[in-house]
Amino acid sequence: MIKPIEVSLFGATGLIGGLILEILANDIYFHKINVITRSPFKSNNKKVCVHVIEFSDTKKISKIIQKSNLVFASIGTTQKKVKADKQAYREIDYDILVNVAKACKENNVKNFLFVSSSGADLNSKSFYLSLKGEIEESVLSLKLLSTSIFRPSLLLGKRNENRTGEWIAQLIMPIISFLMPSIYKPVKAKYVAKSMVNISKKTIPGSKIYHYHEIMNSK
Repeated sequence: MIKPIEVSLFGATGLIGGLILEILANDIYFHKINVITRSPFKSNNKKVCVHVIEFSDTKKISKIIQKSNLVFASIGTTQKKVKADKQAYREIDYDILVNVAKACKENNVKNFLFVSSSGADLNSKSFYLSLKGEIEESVLSLKLLSTSIFRPSLLLGKRNENRTGEWIAQLIMPIISFLMPSIYKPVKAKYVAKSMVNISKKTIPGSKIYHYHEIMNSK
């Protein structure tokens, strides 16, 4: 008999998050899926429970995930969406994800799995990569029961939004990917989603970072 597993998912409207939700919804291993979102969201799957909240409401986040065995997060924005406002960018990428991690700590969540970026480095001169590195450092400092960090490079897949530069890169990068170090190789978003779900079913205490090869080997 399969033990009922309840999970929570942040970022279901994004590329990876949407794919994670699709996998979870079709896997009998998971019996309840809390989708936590800022925007109205519809699902016809009986396992899916949608919670529309303000992500600044940390008490509500903690209450929603309190019975979750696992928590997935694929949170992020773009400079275009926040009109190049670095503070607004930080409030989405850093504040939300770290608040979720703190809620995982409060509720003894067995595994927190989240998407970062290849090249994440607190000391990077790139605002984006430095911020990703800061997020990782903050989450790891909480010493959760298990933290799984996924660092994909360019994601291949169809987004709901139009990102012209990324679309061009998706056409060019796979052609020259054999010239790149493995951690910077473009990867299909569906492989990242599959890897995250597969890893979530394992008991891996402490923390682990998954780059291109680890993602591909666990998809």
